[in-house]
Amino acid sequence: MLTGQIMTRNVITVSPETAVAEAAKMMLDNHISGLPVIADGRLVGIVTEGDFLRRAEIGTERARPNWLQVMFGSGREAGDYVRAHGRKVADVMTRDPVTASEETSLQDLVAAMEAHHVKRLPVTRGGRLVGIVTRANLLRAVSELARDVEGPAAADEAIRAKLVETLTAADWRPAGLQVTVRDGVAHLHGLIIDERARRAAIIAAESTAGVKAVRDHLLLIDNWSGFYAEPFADDEAAPGAGAG
Repeated sequence: MLTGQIMTRNVITVSPETAVAEAAKMMLDNHISGLPVIADGRLVGIVTEGDFLRRAEIGTERARPNWLQVMFGSGREAGDYVRAHGRKVADVMTRDPVTASEETSLQDLVAAMEAHHVKRLPVTRGGRLVGIVTRANLLRAVSELARDVEGPAAADEAIRAKLVETLTAADWRPAGLQVTVRDGVAHLHGLIIDERARRAAIIAAESTAGVKAVRDHLLLIDNWSGFYAEPFADDEAAPGAGAG
């Protein structure tokens, strides 16, 4: 799935000249936590609720120890003052924010959000804003896909084939894996040496489109070296055994 498929379009924006108080009110009125900042039609920054945490109006300006000023000079302290007392969005916004494109995969999108510790990414095309993706968009996508998984079942054999493909591609796949599907109910058979593999296999089955329920028949083997195949029946001779 791509970013363009889940992003919010018609994004509410502000300009660098917008008053800080007005931007804060826009966030509250529209129940959003961030606003892209647009100048001359191009994205130049983003202002979020985090930019209002250290503000003079509420007495939360950042207080830095004197030794930091000695080490880093007065520039950082001046910057903190501007962010705490500035009256325009330009004074508090994050400039040149990290962005995504409509073709960015959701995997890359989430990786970028985690790497940069942000909760939203503006989506641009040629430097111009076309949308925004927030954690809420991702949550909505998960919810919609989960409903699809619980939707009408495909044919049992198609479900089984898809589930077998998923499980056999996993490093933790059960040994001697056997999967049967009857009326959308998946039955899992095989050997595992770790309970985490059991949980992973069950989740894989539950996540397969058409699966209505999962029946776990997986057998935990505590020690592979002590495991042997099932003994032969009394009326069968083991392969290679003598006539007696």
